[in-house]
Amino acid sequence: MLPSILVAVGVWWTSNTIAHHAIHRPPFRRRAVNRAFAAVLSAATGIPQAAWRDRHLAHHAGRALRVRLTGELAMQVVIVLAVWAAMIERAPSFFATAYVPGYCAGLLLCAIHGHFEHTGGTTSHYGRLYNRLLFNDGYHVEHHMFPSAHWRDLPARRIESARTSAWPAPLRWIELVGLARLESIVLRSPLLQRWVLHVHERAFRSLCPFFPSIPSTVLIVGGGLFPRTAIVLRRLLPRARLTVMDVNPRHLAMARRLLPDDVDCREEMFDGRAVPYDLVVLPLAFDGTRPAVYEQPPAPLVAAHDWLWRRRGQSAVVSFALLKRINLVEQNPEVRGLRIEPSPEVKGPRIEPTPEVKAPRIEPTPGGRGPRIEQRCPQPPC
Repeated sequence: MLPSILVAVGVWWTSNTIAHHAIHRPPFRRRAVNRAFAAVLSAATGIPQAAWRDRHLAHHAGRALRVRLTGELAMQVVIVLAVWAAMIERAPSFFATAYVPGYCAGLLLCAIHGHFEHTGGTTSHYGRLYNRLLFNDGYHVEHHMFPSAHWRDLPARRIESARTSAWPAPLRWIELVGLARLESIVLRSPLLQRWVLHVHERAFRSLCPFFPSIPSTVLIVGGGLFPRTAIVLRRLLPRARLTVMDVNPRHLAMARRLLPDDVDCREEMFDGRAVPYDLVVLPLAFDGTRPAVYEQPPAPLVAAHDWLWRRRGQSAVVSFALLKRINLVEQNPEVRGLRIEPSPEVKGPRIEPTPEVKAPRIEPTPGGRGPRIEQRCPQPPC
């Protein structure tokens, strides 16, 4: 299984990075050296680069594909067939069980990648991790506007009006499927439920030492359907009052079946404004403006589920398989000193100062390993 995955990722990554950039900006000055380099890429990917170049340039020109039957193409086809023949002779089992499935999967990944880069219009993705790993491949609108620009220059040419997606092209199909549908798959598998709970509990537990104090009230936004966060926080914070807020009544009905009676479930939309809770937990599918929440947290402490490549504040990886992490951000100390309480006289909240709270004292640990925070969540809650 692993060899097939490595072959698939190798074919996909090489085709969309090195081979792609070599089409637009040949890496060498001498034509003979560039042809030799294309021959090496053909052997490595199993894709004759002359045909790949004709196809890609036709895509940029907006015309039908017409592969030119040239001597260079014939040489590259012979090289690919020779590599395959050598594998069949020396490692037939590897070729049949690992290389062929991986090669086909790599071609499928390339097709998915290309389709979702352009379906509905050419689309960019500005995730830092993805663009570092794929040489700014996410700047696709910019690449079409400036096809001869070096990949390092594309961020400087960012087009603010470009159509964007939060997903990299190979994963953009999730926008069509929806996170709720993926969540429903977890509900059908007790094994998946146990694993999901385990990785989320591990992430939250690693963040507990960074809580300035033990939260007594927690708002979990969008925690219906499979309420993993509420289940985990009930274990870690047994004395806290938990509230699950979701706009979908069907999701809340499912959550009530899985949660104890002391967890409050509210059918309501969270708009990102300040709320009277010690901790607010935001889901991966939060519909609001996530950067604004990071800049102005709606509670003293906010734990936001986010994609693996979006790290903010104190952060813990949930799972590389889920491409997910939890970011922990604190409210500005000046704002944190204000408490929102309902006013009986005036509709809406009244802001009153809270009593002064001593911040945890930080002292250096022996051996110079960094600061030690004295005030932590006690065990077993965290």
